[in-house]
Amino acid sequence: MMGSSATGIQVGLGRVWRSVLLSDLLRRVSATYATQLLNIIVAFATAILITRSLGPNGRGIYAVAIAIGTLGVQVSNAGFHFANIYHVAHDRSLLSTLLGNTLLVSFGLGGLLAVLAWAFFAAEPNLAPVRGIPLAIGLLWIPFGLALMLTENLLLGLQETSSYNTIEALIKLTTLVLAIAVVFSHRLQPEWFLIASFAALLVSLSAALFKTSRFVQGWPRPSIAVLRENLPLGLRAYFIMLFSFLVLRIDLLMVKYMLGTEQAGYYSVAANMADVCLLLPMAISAVLFPKLCGMADLRQRFSLTRRTGVGIAGLLCLTLLVACLLAGPMVVLAFGRPFLPAASAFVWLAPGVLTLGIEIVVVQFLNSLGIPNSVIGIWLVSTVANICGNFWAIPRFGIVGASAVSSITYTLTFALILLTIVQTKSRLAVTP
Repeated sequence: MMGSSATGIQVGLGRVWRSVLLSDLLRRVSATYATQLLNIIVAFATAILITRSLGPNGRGIYAVAIAIGTLGVQVSNAGFHFANIYHVAHDRSLLSTLLGNTLLVSFGLGGLLAVLAWAFFAAEPNLAPVRGIPLAIGLLWIPFGLALMLTENLLLGLQETSSYNTIEALIKLTTLVLAIAVVFSHRLQPEWFLIASFAALLVSLSAALFKTSRFVQGWPRPSIAVLRENLPLGLRAYFIMLFSFLVLRIDLLMVKYMLGTEQAGYYSVAANMADVCLLLPMAISAVLFPKLCGMADLRQRFSLTRRTGVGIAGLLCLTLLVACLLAGPMVVLAFGRPFLPAASAFVWLAPGVLTLGIEIVVVQFLNSLGIPNSVIGIWLVSTVANICGNFWAIPRFGIVGASAVSSITYTLTFALILLTIVQTKSRLAVTP
């Protein structure tokens, strides 16, 4: 009887614990998504303001310059964004060292990449996607944007979701305020809007460093030993994020080179609409990953991942259906009739947004296990398929072709990730 009672108590406590985990996840996701909804409104207002002020050509220059910076951040992060979350979630005493390493990687590796890129484009100006101040800001974005990303991930690893949300909101609000200031100053050139965006980045980085410093004991000092220890895991994450970012963003640069800045401006609007739809799965994954890392029971990890994946699939289906039906009127209302081609491009992107959104959530199960090497291979295959497909489709079908290739690539990635999860679950004998 005593054994039976003890077993019953353990089962009951297990159910309560799972309920607490889920409710805590929902609370954190709700807070993060509420912030993201605010960010959607602010970012959408900013996009409308900049797009209407610059027109298709100016918008294309602005979008390509920002893409240079964000691509540079992905190229130079060496996977430490993932390693920061993973290691600080397991051992908070590493925070001071990880923050020191963050600054070293950001301004060492990121700064070196920016300098080398500047030297290359100075020697080969015809290869530069943009020139002058837009190129300079795009390259300056790399070290400072990298520092912001890595510091924010330390906060996520500490499960300081509210601080993370505050910083995410800050950069959006500051960008809007400064963009409004540019409009009122009548300096309606891409350079001034890029300066405003970069200034907002600096403000947000300062806030992120301040928030993180509250948990740091002593002055943050980098450690080469810790850096070397974290490198294998970081490199696996690095190649995955690099390949995935190329899949998500290389099409914009290819459109620019093949079709010109005007078509790039149209396509950037469609891509921004897709990004808005992906905010919810991104918010969920940001909270889900450190939560899964802290769960010792693999059955709980898989069960939570499965339920979350099913939930996001239903929400995305509804969201994308409405977005596709209203794409044309929304583009005309927000950006003006000249940007109507962006609506068709978004509709062709929508199927891929659905599968990518689900993949962003469910892949956190594999990430919490330390990232199997097979995931790197999946993203490499997807990157090659995306680039080859765009070389064929963009000259023939324009930005709609780029969207269709992206949808096919995202769906291929999701199918392969799902197969890997099933195989991993079977190998580890995980039962929900």
